[in-house]
Amino acid sequence: MVQTTFAKEASPVYSLHYVKEDQSNDYSKATGNNRTKLLKRIPLDRLMDLKVDYAFKQLFGNEKNKDITVVFLNAILQTTGRNRIKDISFTNTEAGGEYVDDKQSRLDLLVVTDEDERIDVEIQFTNKYDMIKRSIYYWAGTYRRLLGKKMPYKQLRPVIAINILNFSLFDQTERFHTTYHLYEDEERFKLTNVMEFHFIEMSKLIKDWKDDKLDPWNNVLARWLLMLGMVDHRNDKIYDDIYRELEEISMKDESLRDAFKNWEELSMTEEEYLAYESRLKRIMDEEAFKRENELIRQEAAEMRKEAERMTTEAKQTMKKAKQQINEAEQKTKESEQKIKESEQKTKESEQKIKESEQKAKESEQKAKESEQKAKESEQKAKEDIARQLLARGMKLEDVVESTGLAMDKILKVKSDDSAKQ
Repeated sequence: MVQTTFAKEASPVYSLHYVKEDQSNDYSKATGNNRTKLLKRIPLDRLMDLKVDYAFKQLFGNEKNKDITVVFLNAILQTTGRNRIKDISFTNTEAGGEYVDDKQSRLDLLVVTDEDERIDVEIQFTNKYDMIKRSIYYWAGTYRRLLGKKMPYKQLRPVIAINILNFSLFDQTERFHTTYHLYEDEERFKLTNVMEFHFIEMSKLIKDWKDDKLDPWNNVLARWLLMLGMVDHRNDKIYDDIYRELEEISMKDESLRDAFKNWEELSMTEEEYLAYESRLKRIMDEEAFKRENELIRQEAAEMRKEAERMTTEAKQTMKKAKQQINEAEQKTKESEQKIKESEQKTKESEQKIKESEQKAKESEQKAKESEQKAKESEQKAKEDIARQLLARGMKLEDVVESTGLAMDKILKVKSDDSAKQ
């Protein structure tokens, strides 16, 4: 396919020329000894990691490599049916309040298609927080800047945000490339064509490659993204199998072959490689610092959670102890009441016992008195019998034996009777 683009001359004006872009979707693997050698002077591990923002911008954000940038972006835009790119220029814009690191990690492209669309490209090496909100924020800045003073809103042109992420972002899908627009909730028709977001998750792409789910021979986007994922300095991994596959494909894909050539030259330039290593070290240090902070936050969260758990347990223990104390106090009160009732009953029992003892003493006294009276009555009756027996002339010894009285008592009875006579 022949694509229209512009080459920069001495002045800021671009002149029109044509770039041949291979868009074949029916590649077949190379056979025989026709295989070319992509890298001629450098080993794979010496290549810059293109997922590092500095390396990506030096290769795809360079005016001399505009043609391969056009091919790369067209591969992405094909997925949503956008018109092909006809012109591209590199801008150095920034959103209000943007940090230095944010500017370094973003590549701003002014891309012109047949529909006069604008594309904003951002590559992110480390996992920045709130990635979705950040992407919308940068999109809004680019969209807003397109409207000059006294320009009508109808002159606002579409802006497309492309985010290339070296980390997983969406748990809802296993697809490495997802796109987003504004749609009506129920009938799902598109509200506008001015907003479009692309998220490319490189970790999912590599997983698909390992699972043999990619066909870079017939998928232009897959082959370009595999080139980005081939060297992974952050995780100290080099994918030789990806290189061998792309090396064969490059026999038919001239743009891919040119990209490898420029990539190799960039990686061999000592000044560029030193700048790349400096940026990579800074990114790695920042990532290590963030991981350490994240671990500290996790430990702090775990400690807070443990403290909350212990506090909850303590509260529950205190509540249980308070309940037990209340129950104990209630039982104590009940026991004290029972003790009081028991003491009262004891007092009443003691009083009854005293009264019973008193009655017993009185009864005993009466019994003694009765016994004494009975003895006296018995004595009197015996004396009366003795008196009668003596009156009949019975001998004293026989009277003693008959009455059981002592001899002196018998004599006294006899004496008393004689005195009465």
